[in-house]
Amino acid sequence: MSFLPVSREDMEKRGWEELDIIFVSGDAYIDHPSFGIPLLARWLEFHGFRVGIIAQPDWHSKDAFMALGAPRLFFAISAGAMDSMVAHYTPARKLRHDDAYTPGNRHGARPNRATIVYTSRLKEAYRQVPVVIGGIEASLRRFAHYDFWEDKVRRSILFDAKTDLLVYGMGEAPLLELAQRVNGGEDFRSITDIRGTAFISRTAEDQSAAAREIPSFADVSSDGHKFNEAFRLISSEQNPFCGKRLIQQHDDRYLVCNPPAFPLGEKVLDAIYALPFVKAPHPSYGETIPAYEQIKSSITSHRGCFGGCAFCAITHHQGKTIQSRSEASILKEIGQLTSRKWFRGSISDIGGPTANMYGVTCSNPSAEAVCRRESCLYPHPCSNLRILDKRAAALLAKARKLAGVKHTAVSSGIRYDLLALQKSYFFELLRHHVGGLLKVAPEHTSKRVTDLMRKPGAAAFEKFLVRFREESALVGKKQHVVPYFMSGHPGTTLSDMVDLALFLKRNRLRVEQVQDFTPTPGTLSTCIYHTGTDPFTGESVHVARGDREKRLQKSLLLAHLPEERKQVMEALRACNRESAAIELLGGTGGSGCGRIPGKRKKAEK
Repeated sequence: MSFLPVSREDMEKRGWEELDIIFVSGDAYIDHPSFGIPLLARWLEFHGFRVGIIAQPDWHSKDAFMALGAPRLFFAISAGAMDSMVAHYTPARKLRHDDAYTPGNRHGARPNRATIVYTSRLKEAYRQVPVVIGGIEASLRRFAHYDFWEDKVRRSILFDAKTDLLVYGMGEAPLLELAQRVNGGEDFRSITDIRGTAFISRTAEDQSAAAREIPSFADVSSDGHKFNEAFRLISSEQNPFCGKRLIQQHDDRYLVCNPPAFPLGEKVLDAIYALPFVKAPHPSYGETIPAYEQIKSSITSHRGCFGGCAFCAITHHQGKTIQSRSEASILKEIGQLTSRKWFRGSISDIGGPTANMYGVTCSNPSAEAVCRRESCLYPHPCSNLRILDKRAAALLAKARKLAGVKHTAVSSGIRYDLLALQKSYFFELLRHHVGGLLKVAPEHTSKRVTDLMRKPGAAAFEKFLVRFREESALVGKKQHVVPYFMSGHPGTTLSDMVDLALFLKRNRLRVEQVQDFTPTPGTLSTCIYHTGTDPFTGESVHVARGDREKRLQKSLLLAHLPEERKQVMEALRACNRESAAIELLGGTGGSGCGRIPGKRKKAEK
């Protein structure tokens, strides 16, 4: 196994004078399937294309973008695994000082709005070479969108980047089709019909029944009601089996967005994860890369999430359909992992966006073909949901019994309301794969807030806690829940946060990993944050916009910490809840069961 070319010298070793496609990434080059650019590059290489990667180029001039010359077909750009603005700034809009996707965890290896900047440099270097943009940043900014960092509605990133084509979602199918068609002689700019792509048109072409026009950039940037209308229309067309082409006017031009790409089948997924990844950072890096250290012994079992959480971008990017790999494919990858010199016998994770969705499918294809539900779980599990948890339980059982494997964990997060319906998976998980801590994300306890979040309420979480603790005691294990709760989400008041803090105290839970809501492009929660109304009901929603209220909401989640006591009292006075001070601040906060042991950490989402 060898790395893909990153220099002219690498190209010469392969006997290549020219590359077909060159990827430009805001992340360091880690040849691992958990990272989008290396995965797509390997996929195109597998199909016969000569591919190279320019990782984290110096964007201050065009020189770094010319390191591999001009590609024969096109450039493909991604800002990285995260939106570059999310990577650079905290929820309080303060500059971060680290970057987990960069050697040495150093901040500053990519620019703000990396997709736009990279495209500009490439156009400066090679004006005639087509440029394709993709990844999470481009994907979720493909329509006119609210930008939290500028506190305004920006136009589609296609117009700001002045690029030729945008690939949204998981890009294997659309990018491969594009490469094959251009390679076959089609003119790049005439290819406008590939699923999972968007482009700019001079006319509102295709105004037939197969297309749907949404409110224009001018309308959504000046009228919150129009912004909500556009969000509803976009959301209604995200089913790849029935979604229509969407058109949005931007001044005298039009954004044209084709329907989403179809979900990948098991055989295709197996083929992708069987590609010859080195599964290591490029050897030119002399420092560790935190993102790699976190995932190097993890296994991706599936894609997609049907939870439909309002604040999460996963469904918008990976899709609602669960796309699972075969058991044989996963076990083979684990077997290969055990041969690595650095491997010490522990698999850090077997999962996906939500670990216990592996193997879960829709039992009614005809209903799935026209379904417009955003969530298969909220407000109640869909009757068509086929929850075959024995397949997932069997996978975990076989994985832990493989030669060279001492321990397997599930650390990618569990949907506990789904787990209540998965007896076999719960049994296997609790006895062999928790590793002392199990991540779950109730997010809040107020029914009004959890309804806005599209999450189950407090009762479901309390029921899960009781079962988790009882089952852990039965098997004689000291295991704890790592609960993720969120402050600052639309709909949340200071009084709601007081109730949440009291809930934590009564249930002997201490939250030391804090999620402070960040309005990221494209989500329902961000739409509500921007307009102050629920786009589906029209009801007004309280939004914490000021730094003071957001700071006080966050402090209530950390009420057990002595250094937060002053701010907790300020929060109680601000919402006339001083009477809660004795219960909330008095005593030690319970026996500690459910507490996250170790040094306090902060993880902002």
